[in-house]
Amino acid sequence: MPVAYDSYYQTEDYVGAPYPELVAFYAQQADRGKLLDLGCGQGRDAAALARLGYVVTGVDYSEVGINQLHAVAQREDLPLRGVVADVYTFEPFAGYQHILLDSMFHFAKKERAQEQRLFRRIVEGSDPGTLLTICLQDVGEKVAVLDGLIAEYAGIEEVKRARFRYTFEDKASGHRVETPYLMIALRI
Repeated sequence: MPVAYDSYYQTEDYVGAPYPELVAFYAQQADRGKLLDLGCGQGRDAAALARLGYVVTGVDYSEVGINQLHAVAQREDLPLRGVVADVYTFEPFAGYQHILLDSMFHFAKKERAQEQRLFRRIVEGSDPGTLLTICLQDVGEKVAVLDGLIAEYAGIEEVKRARFRYTFEDKASGHRVETPYLMIALRI
């Protein structure tokens, strides 16, 4: 069944290249184990991290995006597979050494409870020692909401917190917007 992002993903690399800060962070990690990319879209992060040697599973509800991810994986012979599924009900989280959520959390009023439940499910369902990396817009209350969720779990260790700027350009219209972002990595 078509979903909203299917139409956006008709444009190749719709959201652009992965954040250099994210790729550099993962390039420094000694453990190149299994990585789960939730809300992977067309696979920009998933493919970049598979190129670094991670064994990546990307999950997204857009079949168009997952098909594009599969095409890249096959063309480049990457350790990368995609799953068409609802991120909010996907399981299991155990068995992955790394979990990534890039631009999945918006914490808008309408989505907040669902996103908070997802965060808690990930923390409670992941293996001890899993590295959870979240990239989100550093605007409004988003970071404060995330920090509140993190504070609910005494055992979480903050490994990295980095701010950067991301420029999105709509290739069809030429519209550009620059947004402040936060990348936070947590050891569960």
